[in-house]
Amino acid sequence: MHIDLPEKRYYGIGEVAKAFSVNTSLIRFWEKEFDVLKPKKNAKGNRKFTPEDIKNLQFIYHLVKERGFTLEGAKTHLKEEKKKSLTNFEIIRKLEGIKTQLTKIKNQL
Repeated sequence: MHIDLPEKRYYGIGEVAKAFSVNTSLIRFWEKEFDVLKPKKNAKGNRKFTPEDIKNLQFIYHLVKERGFTLEGAKTHLKEEKKKSLTNFEIIRKLEGIKTQLTKIKNQL
């Protein structure tokens, strides 16, 4: 899944939910369940997600929605193999982005 978000310092929960095609309640639920998600909150209590939070959300989404992990399984996987898996995950996402761009170029020719 390719997430199409502009380059910004902070993203609102609505933007994040729309990018992942999920409800905001699911994002809030994952925030409670996974320790790696720590969005900043402003004075009103609105969540502001950093690009690092977005990467973690992408990985959680991949584990839970695409690979079918349970929440407990995803938590365990994150704790045990976070660095190794996250690095592989980022490489795969970059390659998928390159593939998408090349496909667009091919279709334009």
